[in-house]
Amino acid sequence: MLVREFISDSLYNPAYGYFSKQALIFSPSKGFDFSGFRDSADFLKTIGVQYQEMESELDDVRNIPRQLWHTPTEILKPWYGYSIAHHIVKQFKADNADKQKEQPLVIYEMGGGNGTLMINILDYIRDNEPGIYSSMEYNLIEISTKLAKQQLRQQHTKQSPVLHTNVNIINKSIFDWNTRVDKPCFFVAMEVIDNFAHDVVRYEFETGESCQAFVRVYDDGEFEEFYEPVSDPLIVDYLCTRAELSGPSYQTPALPSALYRKMRNMIPFSPNLTKAEFVPTQAFDFCRVLAKYFPHHRLVLSDFYELPDTVPNAVDAPVVQTRFDGAMVPCETYLVQPGWFDIFFPTNFELLKQVYDHVCQRGSSRVCTQREFAMENADLGQTRTRSGENPMLAFYENTKFLVS
Repeated sequence: MLVREFISDSLYNPAYGYFSKQALIFSPSKGFDFSGFRDSADFLKTIGVQYQEMESELDDVRNIPRQLWHTPTEILKPWYGYSIAHHIVKQFKADNADKQKEQPLVIYEMGGGNGTLMINILDYIRDNEPGIYSSMEYNLIEISTKLAKQQLRQQHTKQSPVLHTNVNIINKSIFDWNTRVDKPCFFVAMEVIDNFAHDVVRYEFETGESCQAFVRVYDDGEFEEFYEPVSDPLIVDYLCTRAELSGPSYQTPALPSALYRKMRNMIPFSPNLTKAEFVPTQAFDFCRVLAKYFPHHRLVLSDFYELPDTVPNAVDAPVVQTRFDGAMVPCETYLVQPGWFDIFFPTNFELLKQVYDHVCQRGSSRVCTQREFAMENADLGQTRTRSGENPMLAFYENTKFLVS
């Protein structure tokens, strides 16, 4: 199978995939009063205690260790979600400023986790923009049946005077989407594309031609990687699109200059292929889904742009890790037992922006840091500690936004 098929199966197989069996999202029962913390370190200490307690409860219940993850949506709730809602409302009003009749606000969210972001966005709009809220709709696209059920429960357990009735939860993969949405909408994807599967490409030193990786699975559970000239249509389309990008052309760090390759080929017994490059074929396919089925969307996407402990000696490599004896253990290969390991990737946001603009025929998307987005949209007074430090600005410095 192709590498992206192997990774997708490892993460999402309904019988044994990582997200089906192992992963849980850390979700405090309520938001924190940041003014009660001395500084960011005091806040982190409290988070650490709650995190450890929840991990211990999981290990007491099960013999196998389950992995617990925290996201900005959860530990900075509701203020992080409110900042996303503020951005959406601000852009929605600007889009409708010259229209005689305001269009209803339509939001699609992909991969909503526990449903916390959905609730925070809806609460913000209900409380601050009741006119917009009265006609809006919120659609949550969730591949995980388990999480889709959790999102439904979130609707019925939220301590809110009014149940949100304008929500539609759709249990399917975005890559199986086949319904065209012709009305203007916002498409939200927070901390999702890091788990989009990649393919592996290596290049011939002599010719520069690309080769695609396959994974062979043996009956005894062993894995082997092998290469053939690129023929997969999605890989071909991605590499062709990348080569056609306007502006600064992308040069893969995996492929050295022609002069270097020529000199290297003179060395006896030198390898004939470069080091591996993980290419974001599913993220590319996601852009095509947006272009085909959501032609009038505005995108709000955020994820990691750099990560520690990635697989060595490869370009844009993932982190592959599991939890053992209370500690996270990184691995040096993605060829691991499916379902037991998280596999997640950093995103080259500048390259993603170019690909997105090319595929969706956009010219006005922009990339910004988490800090820049928060400065524009967050109520920073609500997340400031007594020392003046602000987790909304200081945390998750390795994430960026792509907005259109």
